[in-house]
Amino acid sequence: MKSRLLMLCLFTSLACLSGAASAKGCLKGAAVGGVAGHFAGNHGVLGAAAGCGIGHHQANKKDAAQAQAQAEAQTQAQTQRAAPAQAPAK
Repeated sequence: MKSRLLMLCLFTSLACLSGAASAKGCLKGAAVGGVAGHFAGNHGVLGAAAGCGIGHHQANKKDAAQAQAQAEAQTQAQTQRAAPAQAPAK
């Protein structure tokens, strides 16, 4: 039990020291996957690895959707500025 706690502390400290730019979504996914793997037959490390991959994939999908929405909003704003609304005829 003490060795597991020591390893958890070690990995947590290493995760905090490493760059978080490439680990977007990995830490949250690894935590959830580790817990799920632990309860599914003491496969916590395997669950954490799978959770990290899934969390990273989900974060990339979210970033892509936000970038697409931002590009669409920018395109729409440019078309509105390019063709101003005409005043109604009297």
